Amino acid sequence: MGDHSGDWATHITRAELSCTLPRRWAHTQGVADRAVEVSQVLNQDASLLVAGATLHDIGYAPRLAATGFHPLEGARFLRDEHGADERLVRLVANHSFALLEAEERGLRKQLATEFPLLEEPLLVDALVYCDMTTTPDGDRTTARNRVAEIVSRYGDDSVVGRFIRRAAPEILASVERVEAALAAQPR
Repeated sequence: MGDHSGDWATHITRAELSCTLPRRWAHTQGVADRAVEVSQVLNQDASLLVAGATLHDIGYAPRLAATGFHPLEGARFLRDEHGADERLVRLVANHSFALLEAEERGLRKQLATEFPLLEEPLLVDALVYCDMTTTPDGDRTTARNRVAEIVSRYGDDSVVGRFIRRAAPEILASVERVEAALAAQPR
């Protein structure tokens, strides 16, 4: 399926998250809103970014939890149950430096083999930007505050805490690249 429509992505994500994980659904809606705002820097991939932003946390849906690693579970769900576009699936699988978290969980080889990284730096950075400038409740924040919030929510010594501290320099660099691309856009 080559569908990158926001409606399709919203329908699936709402069905999986809105009732069971309302806060995660609020975050997802905020990330999707950021994606609409920054999609101008991507031209033909604007709809792919919006769909990826809408679906990035679908793997948190309780019925999908097999490994406890939402990027992998979300990508498998999109591939296996929806026949989603390969680029979309790989974007969801690797969102926000998931490979580093996969390493912390002993799942790096699985993730990298099943869903290789996209070699599309601006697209990948744009999804990082959208995710890491959105609070758990869907509001705007800075990437630094978001990283701090994640560490405080999960704890320094948790898998997620270790991952996010390792990923923080890369997250901040991605956000800076997207902000530079946005600033370079004609007004």
